[in-house]
Formats: sequence, structure tokens, C-alpha cells
Amino acid sequence: MNTEKKIETKSGIPMLLLFIGALILDILLLVYAGKNQIKPLIVLCILMAPVILIMMIGFFMVNPNESKVLQLFGKYVGTVTQPGLKWANPFYAKKAVSLRVRNFESGQLKVNDSAGNPIEIATVVVWKVVDTAEAIFEVDDYESFVHIQTEAALRNLATAHPYESHNDEKITLRSDPQAIADLLQKEVQDRLDKAGVQVIEARISHLAYAQEIAASMLKRQQAQAIVAARTQIVTGAVGMVEIALSQLSEKQIIDLDDERKAAMVSNLLVVLCGEENVKPVVNSGSLY
Repeated sequence: MNTEKKIETKSGIPMLLLFIGALILDILLLVYAGKNQIKPLIVLCILMAPVILIMMIGFFMVNPNESKVLQLFGKYVGTVTQPGLKWANPFYAKKAVSLRVRNFESGQLKVNDSAGNPIEIATVVVWKVVDTAEAIFEVDDYESFVHIQTEAALRNLATAHPYESHNDEKITLRSDPQAIADLLQKEVQDRLDKAGVQVIEARISHLAYAQEIAASMLKRQQAQAIVAARTQIVTGAVGMVEIALSQLSEKQIIDLDDERKAAMVSNLLVVLCGEENVKPVVNSGSLY
């Protein structure tokens, strides 16, 4: 398995000055040899000119947050990470690899959650290359590899957890975003380790029921919300009725028998639990 090996190359500025000086000197010697008909020197100067030009091919630029992977006839030589103008063997093949932080947003995937419900899900992954040798030599195209493996990890995560809790599940896609994000980041990282990529962050960017069941699930959620609200209202109303009866009895405002208590409880519950404003009816006669 190839791992990154950082190497130092010669600074480009001194080498550039050296080769320019050598080329000027070669031209001057060629002129001198031509005037004086020194054939061996003429031949030497003619041969040196292309050699100097070939050596100048070895210059290359390394930008900030970028590296250059060097190869000699297919063999990995090393990686240059220091920015600036550099010079190396002109026969080295040089491939640039960006070390900048990048992000990738997957398309909306349609999958079934652990309960079998079709859902739509998408993610955003923030990543960067940390090992240039693995990124170049261990996978065919590391950017495409990141995209495909991210979508595969997202599908696997979505099928392992329910959209929302039905049977008291510990982790759900909808209710535990941070836990899901941590699990997604770990799974994506495990898949991308071999490509020399570090996953900085992975989060769900879109989550919804599929269109064919969205309306039914919305009704279900509304029914759950109504039941929860009604339960809270009834609990509060019963408490208020209990307080009212207790205070009437303690302060001896009125002596109520069981039948009158039942009538009062019924009226109070209607008033407290009704959705519309109650219109009172004044009874001037007896209950009996």
C-alpha cells in the first residue's frame, strides 16, 4: 500500500538564475568558438544548449494548500508540499493534488428506512485529502470515489434506522440529528480511509417521507399531536375541577350532594375542554 513520502526539492529561483547564466555563457562561448574556428568547442556548445533547455523543464510551481506528486517512469518518488517555485529532475512526472477543504452534497436518495417506509434523504460531507499517495495510487479517481462511497454510506445508515420512533427506538433519523451525523461521519470515514481522505463533517441536509406516503404520514403526525394536546387539556381540566370542588367544600360556600357534584363536574369539563367559547344558560329554577 502506497503512503505519502514528503521530499525536499531545490528552490527554483537559484536554479533559474543558474540555468539562465549557463545558457548565456554557452551562447558567448559559441560565438567565440565560431570566430576562432574552434570546432571541438563549437560542437560542445551546440550539444550543451538542448541539455540546458531540457534541464529547465524541471521547474514547477506549488501553490498554497496544494501538493505535487512526483513519479519517475511510473515509480512513486515523493510528494512536494512546500509552496513556491521548485526544481526537480526534468524526467519526473508531476501531478497536482489539492489539499484544500472541499464539500460535497449528494443528490436526494430514495431509500426505505428500517421500518420499510420510503423516505428521501441527502447529505453534505466536508472533506480533504490528507495522504496524496493513497489518493492517487490506491483508487482510480478519488473525487468520484468520495461521491460514490458517501452515497453508499448514506443508504446503509438510512436503512439501519427508522425515520421516527414507533417502538421506542433509541436513535431515529428525525429526532437525533447529532447522533445520526456522528454515525454518518464514522461510516463515511471508514469507507474513505483507503483513499487518503479525511472526513471533517457529515450531516443530513434533506430528510422527508417519499411523496407517495407523505400525505398519510402527515395525517398520522397530526393525529398524534391532537391526541397529545387533548390529553394535556383533559389532565389540566380534571385538576382545575378538583381544585374548584375542594375550595367550595373547604370554604363551605355551598353544600353539594353527589348529583350536584356530578352536574358541576360535567359543566366544568365542557367549559374547560371545549374548543369554542361556551355560552352560559342561566337556570333560575331548581335542579330537581
